[in-house]
Amino acid sequence: MKIVIAGAGVIGGSVAEALAEEGHDLTVIDCDPAIVMHTSNSLDVSCVEGNAADPELLREAGAAEADLVVAATEKDEVNMVCGIIARKMGAGHVIARIRDPLYLSQTNFLREALGLSQIVNPEYECARQISRILRFPSAARVVTFSKGSLEIVEHRIAEGTALCGLRISDMGKRFRANVLVALIERAGQSLIPNGDTVLCAGDRLSITGASSDLRRFFIEIGEYRRPVRRVMIMGGSTTSVYLTRLLQENSIDVTIVERDRRRCEQLCDLVPEAHVVCGDATHSDVLLEDGILTADAFVSLTGDDGDNIITSLYARSCNVGKVVTKINREHFADVLSDSGLDSIVSPKELVAQQLARYARALGNSAGSIVETLYRVSDGKIEILEFGVEEDAACVRIPLRDLKLRDNVLVAALIRGNKSIRPDGDTRILPGDHAVIVTAHRLRTLDDMLEEKP
Repeated sequence: MKIVIAGAGVIGGSVAEALAEEGHDLTVIDCDPAIVMHTSNSLDVSCVEGNAADPELLREAGAAEADLVVAATEKDEVNMVCGIIARKMGAGHVIARIRDPLYLSQTNFLREALGLSQIVNPEYECARQISRILRFPSAARVVTFSKGSLEIVEHRIAEGTALCGLRISDMGKRFRANVLVALIERAGQSLIPNGDTVLCAGDRLSITGASSDLRRFFIEIGEYRRPVRRVMIMGGSTTSVYLTRLLQENSIDVTIVERDRRRCEQLCDLVPEAHVVCGDATHSDVLLEDGILTADAFVSLTGDDGDNIITSLYARSCNVGKVVTKINREHFADVLSDSGLDSIVSPKELVAQQLARYARALGNSAGSIVETLYRVSDGKIEILEFGVEEDAACVRIPLRDLKLRDNVLVAALIRGNKSIRPDGDTRILPGDHAVIVTAHRLRTLDDMLEEKP
């Protein structure tokens, strides 16, 4: 597809990288010549330097013929204007990055008024991801499918715990919970397991199941953590505002530590029920004075990766039950994998995955629709949710009779509000939502087959 991306900063650059990997014909616009040069040298894309709100520049970039235009500059208003112009020119679909909390309640109005196909808000998506983790603190990460009917959670096996040395085929006999290990990350390698796979200390598991089954599973393996009731947030960013509001909807007490006094005054108006502290959370005495030792969770949300990491490590040393760390540079995630900081979130990665899913869905043929896309293992493995339609080639055939490609696992089916752990007799039916774990780039559900039945 022909895609134009306006803005190649932290968010736009990550989106460009993700969509370039999908093989799309990309043109990137940015007003910063250094960013244009870097993008041109690092990605196989066309680049145009200039203002993304300039109609002539958009025309030069090919917005009029584009299947998709993504307005992802740092300024909401520029993105809105870019979206309006691109739509008037005839772009097939337009997505705009709009991040101001004032616009969040007006999303539907803005989409209709501006002619946008979708609005993305990296800060809000980051806050939602963190809130899911805090609602299920036993897991390092939580991804929801089919509006919460199924979840995939990440869990690292510690030495000497119940899962060490256990064969996957024996899990059903030992534990009553209806869950499935869909992926194992071990020593830098990704493994889609079978029944003979033996679990080892240090393995990072992606486990699928309904919320109730996952909770029962963590109780049975002795890894269940009590619900979070008190959260300390480092940094008063836009993400912090969104997260605080989400947490307060669940009656969770929130303390925000922000060093800038003017921002503290703004926070008192934006989240009046939160406890706002004006102080530097990189100083241990500030954290101790404001209750880190009694907090159930600590979330670092400043714009400085180094501050976020160091302070999160300190919170972990204080035995805070759950620590969540925001980072912008992905290479830090690898460095942190052995530090005990398992719950890492990246706003730009969340949005890049969201837009990769949208672009892939636009190019789908009949039979299935990509509804969720989640990448793990440095992007080598994808977990996808497909809506299954009547003309999909794999429907009504027992799974054991389907010739699946290597490195493909049907991890779960969602039928109505019920999640199903599939076996060889299970049949995929029209109307189901199929969750697939794969090392391939699947555009439709039938792409998981070696050949159509």
